[in-house]
Amino acid sequence: METTLTFHRPSFLDRKYLLVLTSVSLLAACASPQLDRPELAQNLPVNFAAGGVSAQPDDQWWTRFGDERLTSLIDEAVTESPQVGQALARVEQARAQARIQRADQLPQVSASGSASRSRQTLGGLGPVGAIPGVPEDEEAPSGFVVENYALSLDVSWQTDLFGAFRARSAAARADFLASEANLRAARQAIAAETARAYFSLVEARAQVALSQEVVETFGEIARQVGNRADVGIAPPNDKLLAISNLQSAVAGLQQRKETVERLTRQLETLLRDYPAGSLPTATVLPAIPAPPPVGLPVDLLTRRPDVAAAEYNLRAAGFRTAAAQRALLPSLNLTGSAGTASDELDNLLDGDFFVWSIAGAFLQPIFQGGRLRAQVRLAEGQRDEAVELYVDTLLTALSEVETALAVDDELAAREAALVSAADASQRSVDISFNRYRAGIDPFLTVLQSQQGALDARGAVIATRRARLENRIALHLALGGGFGSPSTTPVFIGDGPAAPTPQDTNR
Repeated sequence: METTLTFHRPSFLDRKYLLVLTSVSLLAACASPQLDRPELAQNLPVNFAAGGVSAQPDDQWWTRFGDERLTSLIDEAVTESPQVGQALARVEQARAQARIQRADQLPQVSASGSASRSRQTLGGLGPVGAIPGVPEDEEAPSGFVVENYALSLDVSWQTDLFGAFRARSAAARADFLASEANLRAARQAIAAETARAYFSLVEARAQVALSQEVVETFGEIARQVGNRADVGIAPPNDKLLAISNLQSAVAGLQQRKETVERLTRQLETLLRDYPAGSLPTATVLPAIPAPPPVGLPVDLLTRRPDVAAAEYNLRAAGFRTAAAQRALLPSLNLTGSAGTASDELDNLLDGDFFVWSIAGAFLQPIFQGGRLRAQVRLAEGQRDEAVELYVDTLLTALSEVETALAVDDELAAREAALVSAADASQRSVDISFNRYRAGIDPFLTVLQSQQGALDARGAVIATRRARLENRIALHLALGGGFGSPSTTPVFIGDGPAAPTPQDTNR
């Protein structure tokens, strides 16, 4: 017994209908309003209020300090730091997610093959003569075996009729660009953190050198005062005060050495090195380099990676809002299959056994308990939050630049005043000790002048480090380092530019 299956090719009108649906899908996907930056970003001042040279900031700002050891440590930190490694991993995750979202826009193709063999019984089919193909004089078989073989190529495509998939893909691309910006931010932050830790360690070692010098000086004074007290020229209490002053200086020296040990291991950990406490540095803090060019406030929109990331996050939130809105609209699913089917394995490659099918399904959401509209409101709330986060990030960036520029002169004036105070305090120590030996002033005056000189000299070193840290903060606030941000987001293949959602300017 043979069974003949008859298939009809799609008519010209059917093909034309499918072509129209595909064209409408592509046109609808491209129809998206453009995003505008919030009002604050569109009305920035021409120049920074605190002044500065309006030229392009330095990319490798750390070389301006003239410390080759610092430069090599930063080069090591921005490649070996675990924090940078985590940011790199997040970039790869975002890249993969963008590819996953883009795949939803494309037809899905799969190949399948099947083979089956089954036996069916003939019991209950009636008398032997009623069984076709079995002569009456032969014994009827108790059953028969059925074999089926098939090969097929299956295609399914959920057409992006109104651009929902395209919006989600664009959101994923924006997330990827935000992760790239966050990677630049991580590298800049590590470079700045390394420079701050380095200068803190140099300062701590300079303070140790100062303390050692003070201990030696106080030890000599304690020896002379002790000799005077032993021969009766000075009261015994002066000897005790001198010893107390010396031991306090020794305790201060040990405290500063402890600080060096802690800072050394912190810096080694930042560099992904074993914290052995043996990292070499310079012995004195460098001179303050000339002020860097600061560019224009509008430059922060692209140079600051955190501002750029906030803008990409804002765009992604807008795309997701558009995708949630378009989920309320109809969808069209197309499926097709072509292959061969036969009860003989040898016939699978024979064109006479070719079979195919094509189908379409139209779906319009009607009632889902308010879930879809709630998702729209959720996406709109997340978009509004992203707008405020962008404004907050931009205000923080502007504030950091203005603050670093404004306090730079104050820190320079403070250091100059402390240098003068340290010189005067040192002269006061010499004068007061000479007057003490002459019997004019009490020994307490010597102690007070010694403590004042120690505090002033320590403050000079600390203020120099504060000026260096402020300069680091200025470079970081300007977004300097590691090149300019990417402006061509080509990372998941060619194709038309992604649509951008409408912003909610307030």
